[in-house]
Amino acid sequence: MTGISHKQPTTYLVGGAVRDQLLGLKIKDKDYVVVGSDPEQMLADGYLPVGKDFPVFLHPETKHEYALARTERKTAKGYHGFEFNTDRNVSLEDDLLRRDLTINAIAMDTSGQIIDPHGGQEDINNKMLRHVSPAFAEDPVRVLRVARFMSRFKHLGFKIHPETKKLMTQLVNAGEIETLVSERVWQEIKNSLNQMTPSAFFLSLRDCGALKTLLPEIDCLFGVPQTAKWHPEVDTGIHAMLAIDKAKDLDNDVAFAVMVHDLGKGITPKSILPSHRGHEMAGVPLVKAVCRRLKVPSHYKRLALLVCQWHLHAHTIMELRATTIEKLFSRLSAYRQPKQLEKFILACQADATGRWGDEFKTYPQADFIRQLFKAAQSINKQPLYVQGYQGQELGNQIRQLRVSAIQSMKQQLAQI
Repeated sequence: MTGISHKQPTTYLVGGAVRDQLLGLKIKDKDYVVVGSDPEQMLADGYLPVGKDFPVFLHPETKHEYALARTERKTAKGYHGFEFNTDRNVSLEDDLLRRDLTINAIAMDTSGQIIDPHGGQEDINNKMLRHVSPAFAEDPVRVLRVARFMSRFKHLGFKIHPETKKLMTQLVNAGEIETLVSERVWQEIKNSLNQMTPSAFFLSLRDCGALKTLLPEIDCLFGVPQTAKWHPEVDTGIHAMLAIDKAKDLDNDVAFAVMVHDLGKGITPKSILPSHRGHEMAGVPLVKAVCRRLKVPSHYKRLALLVCQWHLHAHTIMELRATTIEKLFSRLSAYRQPKQLEKFILACQADATGRWGDEFKTYPQADFIRQLFKAAQSINKQPLYVQGYQGQELGNQIRQLRVSAIQSMKQQLAQI
C-alpha cells in the first residue's frame, strides 16, 4: 500500500491512547509514530534508543515512546519470524495497516485530527474487535492480545468479529500458538487478571481452541460437574470463571491463586463425581506444572500452592478444632508473614463467593479467621522465657498458648 510522502518528520499519537480517548477512558500510556525520519535523525534530536527488534525511542523529556513508522513481513513461523522495514518512505497508512485491530489502528495528528483508514471509529461505536488485515493471522501473539482486550472491554459490550475469530482459530490449528514463549503467555495472563472481566480472556481463548494448548489444566475443568448444593452453577469451569472475576480487584498474585485453586477437580475420577474428595492435594502438582511451564514468579507460586491445598480449611473454619486452626496458621507462615494470611483469606473469599446463588454472596469465615488469628497473635510469651523454656519445648508451650487463645475466641464468637 502506497502512502503520502512526508518531507519533514511528522509525529502522530497512535494506538491505545487514541482508542481510549475515543472510548472516554483514562489514557494510561501515550505512544507515538514518527513518519519520514530515521534512527540517525532521532538520535540527533536527542531521543534515547530502547528498541531491540526495531527502532523505538524515548522522548528526552516526557519519556513517551516514539517508534519509527514501519512495515513488517512474515519470514518464519512464530512471532519472532518477521522482517521489519523502517525506511523514511514508510507512510502512516502503511504503519497502521500492520496493526492488529482496527480500534488500535487509529492515529491523531498534533492538531487533533483523526486518521482512521480502517474503520476503527465505526468498530468502537459498534463495540467490535476486528482485525485490520489478513496479516493478523501471521502473529500468534495477537490471539492473546484479542483475548486480553476482551477482558478489558467486555463490560462495555465488545465482541470479537466472527472473521477475526476464524483467524484466531486458524492460528491455533496451524500450531502457531505453540511457538509462543512462556514469558509472553504469562505476561498476557498476568495483565488480564486485573481487568474488568478477567474471565473473558480465558473464554475467548477457549472459543478459538487456544486455551487447550496454553492452559489445558483450566480448559479441562469445563463440563466437570460439582455438587449442586455447594455449587449451584454445577460446571467447574463456570465456577473457575466466576471466582476469577471475583478476584479482579485483588493483588495480582491473589488473583492468580484463585485462577488455579481448583485445578485438582479436572482430574477427579469419574467414578466419584460430582464429589471431589481430595481435589486440594491432587491440584498441587498441577499448580506446580503451570508455574514451571509459564515461569511464574516464586511468590505467586507459593501463595497459589497454599490456596490450592488449604482453601477448604478456610471454608470450614467454624467447624475445625482449635489445634487444627493453629496448625493451619503455621502452615500458612501466618505468624511470620501476616500479610500472606490476609492474601490467603481474600483468595478463599473469591472462591467461596464466585458461585451462583444468594447464599454465597457473603463470606463470614473471613472475619472469623482474622479474629482467631488476632487472638493467637496476642499471647504473652514473656512468662515462658522467664520460666526458662527453650528450643522445641518453648515452641510446644507457645503452640499450647495459641491453641487456648483460639479456643477461647471461638467460644466468644459462637455467643455473638
